[in-house]
Amino acid sequence: MSSPIPMRDQTTELLRTAESTGLASMDQLVPFIYEELRVIAHRQLGGEHGNQSIQTTELVHETYLKLVDDRRVTRRGRAYFYAAAARAMRQILVDAARKRNSAKRGGGVSVVTLDDDATSVTAYADELLHLDEALSELARHNPRQAQVVECRYFGGLGVEETAAALDVSPRTVKSDWALAKAWLFDQLRSG
Repeated sequence: MSSPIPMRDQTTELLRTAESTGLASMDQLVPFIYEELRVIAHRQLGGEHGNQSIQTTELVHETYLKLVDDRRVTRRGRAYFYAAAARAMRQILVDAARKRNSAKRGGGVSVVTLDDDATSVTAYADELLHLDEALSELARHNPRQAQVVECRYFGGLGVEETAAALDVSPRTVKSDWALAKAWLFDQLRSG
């Protein structure tokens, strides 16, 4: 990984481009910040063994401060960053769930004990993978609703922040959020 200053400049420039070109630039931003988010998430959330002192939104905000020159990015650019971070967080969590399931099925070299903590992590990993599949299916039918779920659920963004990130009204976010939750509930219940 490159040094922090060039990364800050590159991230800032991608955000400034996203402001003028829309969400297409966010697809360039996600891979760029994915590794840094993974490292920070592992350090902040993984090392505390259930005694988490930082929430997802705080983690994303901390990452933003580390990766972006805030003096050069507008409120809308920050919203794009949070949406990209939410998508990256989803990828990080799904990758971790796949890794846990792989280890559970003998794909890893570590031994998994059947204590309460290990069992609950495994159950959560299965649920997360089912949610990811359902969310991917929702994205095929209604991409914006899937983006709303990413922002709200994985990124911990509020209605206003999600609206700014997706360049829609707060009312649209509320409607998409309600419809997406109902659709996902049906999909997860039937699956």
